Amino acid sequence: MSRQYSVPERLGAFGLAVAGAAAAWPAVTTGTGLGLPCPLRWATGVPCPACGLTTAAVDLVHGHALAALGANPAVFGLALLTAVAVPLLALRHLGVVRPPEPWSAKARRRVAVTMLAAATASWLFQLHRADLF
Repeated sequence: MSRQYSVPERLGAFGLAVAGAAAAWPAVTTGTGLGLPCPLRWATGVPCPACGLTTAAVDLVHGHALAALGANPAVFGLALLTAVAVPLLALRHLGVVRPPEPWSAKARRRVAVTMLAAATASWLFQLHRADLF
């Protein structure tokens, strides 16, 4: 019987996958010349809240923290969540830490508001960086 994974655990696993992809991405772009354009920026010229995350992840994985900060500071939130969630996942898998309890409606609402605030802050950063704000 498989268990449900919590949102932080899923985001931590996603962050681990992002770190792996960021480590390999420069070889792909150098070898093929391909990139990942932002659809919103391509269509409208306006950056989205996630603009710069690929660049930031690649910079962070390669030890260029200041460059990552300049590309999109939100990458540090994902990195922190990954650093906490991956060991937690391992400990839960080993049975050292018990599986998570479901969150209350109040806790889910609080996290949703926090995530909305983080996305808004990221978008304001991107608009400022693009001299649109």
